[in-house]
Amino acid sequence: MAAVREDGILSALVEATPPAQESGESSAGPPVTAPAQPDGSPLASVFVCVSCRRPRAEGETGGDPSVPHVEPGRGFATALAGALAAEPGIAVVPVECLAVCRRACTVAFTAPEKWTYIVGDVEGDAHVGEIATAARAYAASETGILRWADRPPAFKKNVVARVPPTAFRPDRAPT
Repeated sequence: MAAVREDGILSALVEATPPAQESGESSAGPPVTAPAQPDGSPLASVFVCVSCRRPRAEGETGGDPSVPHVEPGRGFATALAGALAAEPGIAVVPVECLAVCRRACTVAFTAPEKWTYIVGDVEGDAHVGEIATAARAYAASETGILRWADRPPAFKKNVVARVPPTAFRPDRAPT
């Protein structure tokens, strides 16, 4: 079960580790772990938009059934926090809007001095493992740029933007 800490970050308590396929591990082996920085702060954050809405499908359950829409990011943020609970170097942070409303649910991978990725069309349970895998790879990367071959399918197909770090200058462009 996930709980929101005072700083707004979702922390998760899990009793057992899910099977490899559900936890985002690939057949190539266990995921890369991302330890926290020396001060305990995360190496990377995954912001999850929790305000995007879509019409409720007929017979769809979850949330308040009297409301004609669902907010897929809320459940996704909780599920992702659970999938990354053992990763002290990755924070899952719900945010009110990432301004990509037509591509709900949207997440952003960000870290100091790294490129930021914005990924849309993330689908609840279907993509939790893939986004967790991408978050681990992102946190472990030096620049934040993930090789195409290392990107899970949901990440490859749904990148909305890649934004350079604040201090980026063309003479320091990645290769």
